[in-house]
Amino acid sequence: MTPFHLYLWVAACGAALVAAYYLFRPKPKTAKDLEQERREWLDRVGRITDGTVVDVQELPGNGHKFSILLIFHYDVAGVSYEASQDVTYLRHFINLHSCRLGLPTSVRYDPQNPGNSIVVSERWMGLRQ
Repeated sequence: MTPFHLYLWVAACGAALVAAYYLFRPKPKTAKDLEQERREWLDRVGRITDGTVVDVQELPGNGHKFSILLIFHYDVAGVSYEASQDVTYLRHFINLHSCRLGLPTSVRYDPQNPGNSIVVSERWMGLRQ
């Protein structure tokens, strides 16, 4: 009889541990959260260089929502980069109608990976009006 009680106790403890794991584990981050963390990190450690807006594109997304991409060009240490930033959630910070081809801008980039860059964030604006 004792081994049976021991097995029940071990099974109950195991079930409690599994339940606690699922209740208290960190929730997976959404793409929006990851992008916001990237922008905040580049705000802190990024260097600034001059760039040029190449295009603003509206891409169809889920349902009736559109994604807005800001495409820009910049040079770092003699290497040319062309990148885009999803500014869908930042559209209240910028005037998309003033973003025209050839608009000068400041680009904040990662010194260790210059291809990782932004033009606008919650605390910083590289677009020149």
